[in-house]
Amino acid sequence: MSNTALQEAITATGKPYVKIAKTINAVGAENGQGLYYDAAAIAHWLSGTIPVAGTIPVVVEAFTRLLGRDLTVQDLGWPHTEVAHEGPWSGDPVAWVTRLGRDDMLNRRSLLSAGLYSLAALNLPADPHTITARSGQPRRAGASDVERIRMMSGQFSTADDLFGGGHARPTVLAYLIHEVTPLLHGTTGKARPELFAAASQMTYLAAFMASDAGDAAGLAQRYYIQAVRLADEAGDPTAKATALRGLATQAVELGHPARAVDLAEAAASALRGGCPIRVRAWMAGMRAEAHAANGNAMTALNALHQAEADVERANSVPESQWTGAYRRAALEHQIGITLAQLSDLPTAEQHLINSVHSRRNIERRSRVLIAARLANVQLRQRRPDVAAATVLELREDLPLLASGRVTSELAKLRASWLPDRANPTVNEADRLIASLTDR
Repeated sequence: MSNTALQEAITATGKPYVKIAKTINAVGAENGQGLYYDAAAIAHWLSGTIPVAGTIPVVVEAFTRLLGRDLTVQDLGWPHTEVAHEGPWSGDPVAWVTRLGRDDMLNRRSLLSAGLYSLAALNLPADPHTITARSGQPRRAGASDVERIRMMSGQFSTADDLFGGGHARPTVLAYLIHEVTPLLHGTTGKARPELFAAASQMTYLAAFMASDAGDAAGLAQRYYIQAVRLADEAGDPTAKATALRGLATQAVELGHPARAVDLAEAAASALRGGCPIRVRAWMAGMRAEAHAANGNAMTALNALHQAEADVERANSVPESQWTGAYRRAALEHQIGITLAQLSDLPTAEQHLINSVHSRRNIERRSRVLIAARLANVQLRQRRPDVAAATVLELREDLPLLASGRVTSELAKLRASWLPDRANPTVNEADRLIASLTDR
């Protein structure tokens, strides 16, 4: 039996089968699924074949993007087999975080438990600031609880940058759902806003680690959204801007620059009431990165100038604020990737070198990730031996990291220098990467 609903959706896209299949595969890649559908697969679906259950949500999201409107499984002519997910901007954010954390620990590779990475979920509510009524005995969490959560976030964040987001995630999640979220039920007292801000910080870290590990983009996206909502409930614009910035970074890395621009601008707007200069610089750097990815060169360069001026003016100690650790090394990285997006490769290369060389020992993941991006910039300039030498300098660090973002950057290198593997330096670097990623 032919699938008329699917045929109508395909016709509405105005795109050939091969382009539709490419979009489906791209959505799958975002969410950790290696899909290789082609025009023949779509033809089979039209004749009545139903995709495997785990793929159906991917196809629905792909058509949602192609048509620019929300779709359901039934809209594509397939039976409804999964429980519909509540939108991440709806419901209780505390309940959301608890559910995400539990599912994440029990089945970290389950995409359906959290939902796919969704462009529709990046549509920010006009007025998300609400105080959710929660059951539970009133309790008075105090300043000591807030301090404890913030100190643990700092410790976990240090471990994350030393070993990558794939390391110690169950420990972070267990702390979040067993020690942090229970304090948010029925909490009253003066410490309540700071408690919710600290919970937003910890949720942001869970999002960042999920994104860095590369397990499932949809999971990280939903953590980030709940971090935004917890920050709203706390009335903390800096925490909100930080979580929005995380969503913007994710959108850039997944290839959705126009949405990244919207998110980066929203993050900057959240701080219009005032914030530390160093935080403002951090957000300006993100604006530069997003606008460059979207091809807005002048806006990107102006944002870079603002970020640089603010970093030079900042008089706070970077580590004195968890959201204010934006140092010169981070700015150099942002300048490098912004200029690389704008195809000024020689200048981008120098700024990335500066960032790598000024990173501290505890910033292993950041240093390695930036070095891998540096190698890709060097390779884009047709200097494969130099790119390979950059990778070989990471020989001691790479085995210690569990980072999907690093692995992705290294995979790009291997694919790009394939014609140059006869070069001894390239061959050595390629074997090093293969020994770590082909396990």
